[in-house]
Order: sequence, then C-alpha cells, then structure tokens
Amino acid sequence: MTEKKKENLTNNYKPKPSGSNGKPKFNMAYIYIAIILVLGIQFFTTGKSAVQTSWYEVKNTMIQNDDIKKIIILNKTEANIYLKKESYEKYKDRLGTGFNKPDINGPHYYFKIGSIEVFNDNLKEATAEFGTQEIQIEYDETWDWTGMLSFLFPLALFIFLWWYLFRRMSKGGGPGGGIFNVGKSQAKIFDKDQKVSTTFKDVAGLSEAKQEIEEIVSFLKNPEHYTKLGGKIPKGALLVGPPGTGKTLLAKAVAGEAHVPFFSMSGSDFVEMFVGVGASRVRDLFKQAKEKAPCIVFIDEIDAIGRARGKNPNMGSNDERENTLNQLLTEMDGFDTNSGVIILAATNRADILDRALMRAGRFDRQIHVELPDLNERNAIFKVHLKPLKISDACDTEFLAKQTPGFSGADIANVCNEAALIAARNNHSAVEKQDFLDAIDRIVGGLEKKNKIISFEEKKTIAYHEAGHASVSWLLKHAHPLVKVTIVPRGKALGAAWYLPEERSITTKEQLMDEMAAILGGRAAEELTFKSISSGAQNDLERVTKQAYAMVSYFGMSEKVGNLSYYDSTGQSDYGFTKPYSEKTAILIDEEIKRFIDEAYVRAKEVLRKNADGHRILSERLLEKEVLFSDDLEEIFGPRPGMKKINKESKEMIDNNEINVKHDSPKAEQ
Repeated sequence: MTEKKKENLTNNYKPKPSGSNGKPKFNMAYIYIAIILVLGIQFFTTGKSAVQTSWYEVKNTMIQNDDIKKIIILNKTEANIYLKKESYEKYKDRLGTGFNKPDINGPHYYFKIGSIEVFNDNLKEATAEFGTQEIQIEYDETWDWTGMLSFLFPLALFIFLWWYLFRRMSKGGGPGGGIFNVGKSQAKIFDKDQKVSTTFKDVAGLSEAKQEIEEIVSFLKNPEHYTKLGGKIPKGALLVGPPGTGKTLLAKAVAGEAHVPFFSMSGSDFVEMFVGVGASRVRDLFKQAKEKAPCIVFIDEIDAIGRARGKNPNMGSNDERENTLNQLLTEMDGFDTNSGVIILAATNRADILDRALMRAGRFDRQIHVELPDLNERNAIFKVHLKPLKISDACDTEFLAKQTPGFSGADIANVCNEAALIAARNNHSAVEKQDFLDAIDRIVGGLEKKNKIISFEEKKTIAYHEAGHASVSWLLKHAHPLVKVTIVPRGKALGAAWYLPEERSITTKEQLMDEMAAILGGRAAEELTFKSISSGAQNDLERVTKQAYAMVSYFGMSEKVGNLSYYDSTGQSDYGFTKPYSEKTAILIDEEIKRFIDEAYVRAKEVLRKNADGHRILSERLLEKEVLFSDDLEEIFGPRPGMKKINKESKEMIDNNEINVKHDSPKAEQ
C-alpha cells in the first residue's frame, strides 16, 4: 500500500458516534446536573441581597441626611429601604462586596417592624424632628420565596443524592428500577422476543456434555416422550470444569435451542451490601420462573453464593451469603415444588460448594466439561477459523497437535493473535507460521530480541538449556523435545519446548524421568562451569512441587507408604492443621529430598556419558539461538523407545507448554 493511499484512508476515516443510528446516546445524568444547576443558581441569586439594619440607624443616619427615596412595607412585617441614587455612593462601603451586594436600584436595607401604625407615627416624628421631606411609603404582600427556597433546596438536594446513590448501589433495583425494587431479581430474560443466536452447532467438541444438555432441551420441547414411562427430568444440572472450556457457551446454546423462557444471571448478582437482599432476589427469581414455566434458570459462577457453610472467616457473624444459599436450597427442593423449572449452573470450583447444594434432587447431574482432547481441539479450530482468511497450507490437525492442554478460550485467542500477527506482517492471508508464532507468543510471552545479555551469561544460558534438551532426549519417559531456544521471551531468558503426551495416568518412572530432565539445566551448569546460578529457580520450584506430590499425594514413597494427604473434595480442614504428625513431616521432607537427589544424580550421569554431544549442542545453540528436534537427533541419534518426531515440528516453531521455563528475572541481575 502506497503512502498516498494510507494518507487517504487516514483522512477519510471518521469514527462513528456512539449510540444507534449514529446519534450520541442520551444520558440522564445531564438532566440531573441541569436541575442541580438551576436550583443552585436560583438559591444563590434569589437570596436576601439587602443589608439588615435597625430603626435607630435609619432615623439618625438616613432620615437625618435625607438619603431615603422610599420605604416598602413587605407583608406588614418588614420595611425595605430604598436609597436615593445620589446617596448610594455614601453607603457603598457599608453595603458590602461580592455576588450578593445590593445594586443601585435597591432595596438596600431592611429591618423588622412592629405594627404599621407605630412605624408610621415614628416616621412622621423623625421627619418633623430633622425637617426633612416626607418619605414615600408603599405596601406589598408577596410570597417569601427566599425563606422557602433556603429550606427546600438543601432538602431537595439531599433527597436527590440519597436516591441517586441508592439506585447506583442497587444497580437499578432490577427490571423495574427504583429504590423499592432493590430486592427484585436482576436476571436477564430471553424469550420469543429476545432470541439467542448461539446454537449447539457453535459448540465444538464436548460431545458427552452436549448429549446431557440436549436431553434437557429435548424434554422441554417434548415432555410426553419422557413422562409416559414415569420418568422425571432432572431438576438441575451443574456444569463443572476449568476456566475457558465452554460452560457458559453451552448455556448460551441451551438458550438458543430450547425455545422456552431462559433466565440468566451471575451468582454475584445475588450478593448485595443490604441485609436480606440476596434471599429476596432468589425468591423473586423463582417466582418469575414459576409464572413462565416451563423454563430454564441459569446461574453462572454459582460458587459466589454456594460456598460451603460454616467455613466463613468471620466466625460467628451473620453471613449474608449463607442466608442467600439457604433460600436457594429451599427454592430448589423445598416444600413447594417447582414443576417445569430446570436449574443450570456453572462453576470451576466445585470442590468448595456446599454438600446440600450438590445432592440429588437439587443438582441431579454434574456435567464435567474438561479440557479438549486432540479431536476436540481440531473441531474447535474449525469453528474459530471460519471468520479468518487463511492460507491453504494451514491444517487444523497440525494446529491441534501443537496445542495440547489448551482450552477453547485459549484456541480462540490463538486464532485472533495469529490474525493480528499476519496483519502486522502485511500477509494477504493468515499462514501456518503466523499460528505458530501466536502459540509461542501466548505460551512464552513476547520475544525480546534486543535484551542486553553479556556473552558469559549467554553461554551459561546456552549450556543450561542444552542440558535440559540433552537429558529429556536421552531419557525414555521424559516428554519429547521439539525446540530449544536462548532467545529471551517473557520473563524467561531461555526455554525448552516439549510436546507432552496426552496420558490419563503417570507412573513413578515417568515422573522421575521428568524430574531429571527438569534438573538437567542445573546439572549442566555444575559439570561445565563448576558453579551454579540463579537461573534454575523455576526448575527447582517445579521439581520440589512434583516430588512433594509424589510423596504426599500419590503414595509413591516406600517409607511413607500408600498414604495420601490430599483432599480432592475440598471439604476438609487441612488448611488449618497438617493431616500428619511432626515425625511424619520429617519423613516426608527426607523422602522429597531423596527423590530430588536421585533425579539430580541421574541427570549428571546422563550428561557425563554424553558430554561431547552436550557440548556440541550448546555451541550450536550459541550460534543459531534456536534448535529443533532434528538437531538433537543428528547429534545424539534416534530417541530411545520412540519413533522419530514428526518433521512438521521442525519446519517451524511448534508446541505448546513450556514444560521447562527457566531463568527468572533474578538470573539477569
């Protein structure tokens, strides 16, 4: 694109104003501000501008000097003094300064009088005494706006602020709005007038979860098919799984497929600062649902109100969340039946939910939405690649192999990042390399090619990373390496990238090989430079956690025995006390150290036997900065116990998880 075209595009681009039809959105705040300004101006401009005085000063100063033009008796109680224009300058200093100073036309002074007859007599005596001309007297009866406004304005302003803040805190108080609807349900209702475009076709993978959900939708469409045999549809289904796996997307698909009223809200919508509001909103939600039955109620992130009772940190206090949960339990399976109302809920923290909420009769089904496998990732890529303009060389199967452990949200992010990278590189279509760069960017962070690193540090990093690569290649059960690099990326100064096997169970031998590969970097530093650095911080952290899990969770230690001190249900009180004695704790520490020491010794033995290969790999890594599996196969030969890794991985970058991610920022200092 030429510079002239770019300039024309820039000049012709005009951002569209917000709001429908290109018009700016109307904001009620402008009306509120205008009302306050009008009231404020009226309050400050209609106030008493005349200066208060007394009859003594009026008689002995103004009447004596013949300065009064006229006097107006207001409401038979107050005398307003109007000075002559030629006398105004004499009293200018006494009238004050500022916004409320009386102008030349008056009134200039005022004072309270007793009866009108006494005032008239006193005025006649004063004019006779000083020999001045008779003063004109007028009578006026008007409403005292000044006094009334000075009382009403602060009151009105206080009421407005109270109402406005109350409305903001209660988020409008539900569909009806207003402060009296704060206890109303805030659920969004999708019915015939508000259709949801998402369907089950938009949900790739998750075949088992979709089957369970589709059965609920089928019951709502054709209940006789199930009830004729005496069966009952489940009252509730709980979607459980890691973040980003598609739980909320499944609920949207149900709303688009069911063709019945669909109530959607978050668990946090029940929680409010006012006591009793959460329970009130639960009651109102189920009241609306019963009126529109058959229908579906979806509560996203239900752990906000479904946390196990009795474990609140505020011991002994009245917990509003518990009140809300109690009301929810009653509504879901209490004395009253909710025929035709099906509850869907989603959470990624099922272990902390209350047991009463999880029992049959409330959530009859728990639908586990797990991370997608290879075939499911392939299907998810096909969905997210539809809106992209991709090259013919892009293969969804290849991309699925490069993203083990990725969730649906991660895959969507990969596709979007690849499109951005392709646009940045001025590509006409999104290419395979763009996807691989996007995977590297998401997993490893931003590449920092200009980071200043001395040659000694770079050499240490190269031997460190080559140690990981060598040990992982030469051990049978370690994850197969795909790429090793010493280019800084994110917080790491270097990294080794692996293609983990998708396995359901892991043996002790596999874990020990993985630990040896993780410690390969530290072992390489010690053998090569006779010293160690802080670059292995992340390695030591990971290997310590893995060894602790082997001893305390998986029962892989002969001395500790077949014991597990891990509670997968999350219902125990292990957070306050250790589930084992001090003697056992010492034994666990000893076994953890033994496992790590064995893995470290094994890593050093592997590197000693293959010292020449490790040195060649390190020097080549210093030269090229990035090496692939074919380079390791050329140096060490075929990997033991495995076939040659797919050459597609060598063509470009690949992989997924940074299983070895070293060189924390502390290593740079």
